[in-house]
Amino acid sequence: MELRDVRTFVAVARHLSFHRAARDVHAAQSTVSARIASLEGELQVLLFERLGRKVVLTEAGKRLQQMAVKLLDLEDEARAWVAGASQARGVLTVRVPESLCAWRMGGLIRQFRQEFPYLQLRFISCTVEGLENDLRQGVTDLAFLLADSVRAGDLVVEALGTEELLLVAAPTHRLARSGAPFGLEALAGETLLLCTADCAYRRLFEDMLAEAGVQTAACLEFSSAASLRGCLRDGTGISILPTSAVREDLAAGHLAVLPLESPALEVAVLMLHHKNKWLSPPLAAFMALMRAALIPAPSLPRPLPPGSKAPARKGSAPKAGCCGSKG
Repeated sequence: MELRDVRTFVAVARHLSFHRAARDVHAAQSTVSARIASLEGELQVLLFERLGRKVVLTEAGKRLQQMAVKLLDLEDEARAWVAGASQARGVLTVRVPESLCAWRMGGLIRQFRQEFPYLQLRFISCTVEGLENDLRQGVTDLAFLLADSVRAGDLVVEALGTEELLLVAAPTHRLARSGAPFGLEALAGETLLLCTADCAYRRLFEDMLAEAGVQTAACLEFSSAASLRGCLRDGTGISILPTSAVREDLAAGHLAVLPLESPALEVAVLMLHHKNKWLSPPLAAFMALMRAALIPAPSLPRPLPPGSKAPARKGSAPKAGCCGSKG
């Protein structure tokens, strides 16, 4: 098999579109079709079902996809070994919540580009649906979630820190104007603005409302956190968002924190990859940058008064590892 054809196959399998795959591999759509036909002829199997304009992987295609990703990983490993990490090429696909990418990763991405100028970075807005399968099949190299935990025995999950969640609205909202703390029941009938691009944390709030028996108005869903914030500023409703996503709007007075009577809400920032994924030098470097940027520095111990003894240690902090442990 020609690696060029294998790479083309992986692109078509990722997008389930010959047109979008053609842009990925920088070839005409007719060339992509010819490469797939050549691969199918060589393997004597049908890799894709063409159902009108819809493209679907066959069972043989699904089996090949897993091996094809491993072949391309091996090719990338060989190139990195021979040419050196700074000359690494290819594509690194990362699924990440929009708020994390937009407000906490800008400087990190710039630093990564300086180290790996020839590597293409592809950031995809994170949705929980299909994430585990994409990591297993190699469609996604690395993923981030804002969530309590993830359970999947073949994924490695690393907790990088926590992100505070705030209930926010326009300063003119009735709950913001009163300034008095309130319980969840005060949200009955309110319009919720929720983001589909920021993954699992919204579910925490929805579960809280359901457990309290609070019925809100029909929610408004946005694929972009920026669009959601624009509607919030106009007074459309309320939302729960990470602190990093609304810090500037709060400082400018465009949004206000609603004083909900509840313990502070926060979620873990989780980094995930498949346990069998080859950590290429660029991927390992990107993960190291994320750790450096997001894992809080350990606090220095306070000096003890003269004559006092240090308290005995009760245990060590849990280590990040395969899923099944809470993040």
